[in-house]
Amino acid sequence: MLETSARLLRLLSLMQTRHDWGGNELAACLDVTPRTVRRDVEKLRSLGYPINSVGGVGGGYQLGSGACLPPLLLDDEEAVAVAVGLRTAAAGTVTGIAETSARALAKLDQMLPARLRARINSINSALVALPALGSTIDPATLTAIASAIRTHERLRFDYRGIRDASRREVEPYRLVHNERRWYLFAWDTAREDWRTFRVDRMDLRVPNGARFRPRPLPDEGVAQYVTLGVTTRAHRYQAVITMHAGAREVADEVPAYLGLVEPVDDHTCVLRIGSESLDQLAVWVAAFGFDFEIQEPPELVAHLHTLTARLQRAADASKGT
Repeated sequence: MLETSARLLRLLSLMQTRHDWGGNELAACLDVTPRTVRRDVEKLRSLGYPINSVGGVGGGYQLGSGACLPPLLLDDEEAVAVAVGLRTAAAGTVTGIAETSARALAKLDQMLPARLRARINSINSALVALPALGSTIDPATLTAIASAIRTHERLRFDYRGIRDASRREVEPYRLVHNERRWYLFAWDTAREDWRTFRVDRMDLRVPNGARFRPRPLPDEGVAQYVTLGVTTRAHRYQAVITMHAGAREVADEVPAYLGLVEPVDDHTCVLRIGSESLDQLAVWVAAFGFDFEIQEPPELVAHLHTLTARLQRAADASKGT
């Protein structure tokens, strides 16, 4: 009986890690026969767990949603990660999550063995989370977007852009977080192109739109595409600058929400950065503390000469004070 119970818990844990499982895959992971898996699935169903059968060659199973949340089975490292994540969630960019995070952490703390509680307490005692700056978002909005991504349903929403407001219908693909804000990466059906939207500027409409067939993602990858979209493409001036330092050194000085750093070799990298102001661009690249060469735009090169002359006059004038 103990062996069967342990196997049932292991089966439930496996089914929580993936949406679909083949019967033969589960049998191999549990080192049992497919017939034993079928019997164990029936036992879990009799205990109230909604496990759906999947047709096709070999068959399979899905752990569905039910009237209550099944036990969440975590190994040691997963438990530590969840506890630390809940501890820092209160200072995040999602509104209304502090109290619920505290309640969830209290429940988890009751179940933790002493060895893990000591590890988590040592991390928490050394951890200080700075409060989030700028706009925050409703967790229900993130949930609705994530659900549409999973089920391949179009999203309809009103969008408050920098310059104007518009109504959009998109095929959602990814949610991206860059430490300051949440973004939706999606295919804009009206503009027939990839677009990045700030989630805090979206007002979702219900119900969702029609289901869609997913299309191939951009070659450069979602993270790079979104980073370029929010740091460079969205601005009037888009600079490409060769930095005479390694990518890791430059990235330590240039936050991900400010520019994209691309390595060239151990001692050189390319910085892509944008702004509405040439003055701001010039000051930024000069203040990063590395030698550099401007590849684009030519207006920035001319502006650097103007700014350099201005700074020299200020320095000369200050000698007499």
